[in-house]
Amino acid sequence: MARTNQRGFSLIELLIVVVVVGIVASLAVPALQKGIRAAENGNAFGSMRAISSSQVGFFSSNNRFGRLAEINNTLSGSLGTVVGNQINHGKFVFEMAPAAPTDAELRQGYTITATRNVTGEGLIYKYEIDQTGEIRQILP
Repeated sequence: MARTNQRGFSLIELLIVVVVVGIVASLAVPALQKGIRAAENGNAFGSMRAISSSQVGFFSSNNRFGRLAEINNTLSGSLGTVVGNQINHGKFVFEMAPAAPTDAELRQGYTITATRNVTGEGLIYKYEIDQTGEIRQILP
């Protein structure tokens, strides 16, 4: 006896759904990654503004600008993890130029760079701030 009232999806209908989901995913993933990069860059900008504000207070107390480790201590470690003369903060690495400035150099000013170089993406973001408080985009 043949069944005439079958329920369910045909193979073609299921394949069409899979293809549509694949197309939507291929459009959504790059937009999501772009949003994540923008959020990380915004986080780095916020950290650089915090560094700039802390440097002003540090200078008024010590008659020189602070090294990254000193500024990180002032901010209760919120900038990230100190590794040598660098601070790792998310996917960004903060560095001073020169890497280990003298007190005399820090009386004149400072330059701090934030670099994001994620392996596999091939895109490097690099920002710089100095004693003027201006954040400049170096790369890309």
